[in-house]
Amino acid sequence: MALDIRTVFSAVESHAMSSGHFTAVNGHEPLSPPTSPGLLCAVWVEQIGPARGGSGLDSTSARLAMRVRLYAPLVQQEPDAIDPMLMDALDWLMAAYSGDFTLSGLVRQVDLLGTYGTPLSAQAGYLSTAGAEARVMDIVLPLIVNDLWDQEA
Repeated sequence: MALDIRTVFSAVESHAMSSGHFTAVNGHEPLSPPTSPGLLCAVWVEQIGPARGGSGLDSTSARLAMRVRLYAPLVQQEPDAIDPMLMDALDWLMAAYSGDFTLSGLVRQVDLLGTYGTPLSAQAGYLSTAGAEARVMDIVLPLIVNDLWDQEA
């Protein structure tokens, strides 16, 4: 079996866009600062490797950690409204990831509690890019993919 990464990216991006919280969702880590009003989202691969203890007898299951970053440019909105807006979007995404989230069968599950590594989690911070600042929430979205690589005997 081969990893259909384009389909996984598309599914994670369209899922975030369907939330109604974002004006745009990118399939890469932007190199320039967000300039649009409202919340922005970006998705990229952070890490991939074996899901230790979750593989079959002749194949290796994988842990595919996606980074989902939520951006709110600091210059565009009332400062007291930024964190509540980010938290509304974060709450929606975390609830969806915690539910029955298999990307229509593309992945086995989200590693909610960290059985195979870092669990589903988020970290708040600030990002300064090209002189512009944004408030961000970085989500680690660990996806478990069944039987991705065949093992040779």
